[in-house]
Amino acid sequence: MSYFSALDASASALTAQRLRMDIISQNIANANTTRTEDGTPYRRKIVVFEENKESRPFSEYLTSASRERYLANGVKVSGIIEDSTPFKKVYDPGNPDADEEGYVEMPNVDVVTEMVNMISATRAYEANVTSINTTKSMAMKALEIGR
Repeated sequence: MSYFSALDASASALTAQRLRMDIISQNIANANTTRTEDGTPYRRKIVVFEENKESRPFSEYLTSASRERYLANGVKVSGIIEDSTPFKKVYDPGNPDADEEGYVEMPNVDVVTEMVNMISATRAYEANVTSINTTKSMAMKALEIGR
């Protein structure tokens, strides 16, 4: 694996984890939103990752066939989906969104779960920053050998 492919893999992970943190923040911000534009409560969003398999020209496949298992492609966000778990029902007869029995449908966002996901995303982000710094340090050490 070259220095640049290691940097590319970590950079793609930084971008993906940053988007994940943005979506988690959006979920937390809307934890009490009972009415969206379509009239339903806010529905929790989840980021879906997949391996980034970039297409390469055929000639590159021929020259790198023996090295293919060492190439780092990184990660990409394949989509942002809505969580299909049911909404929570809370008894609040004074709420304008309450039904005739006094229950309000609340978003399916659990703040504790979102905070755990935020910690996980933050740790993954930090790990990739450490990976970039280590790769950069290795490159600098390699340049010092030539002195």
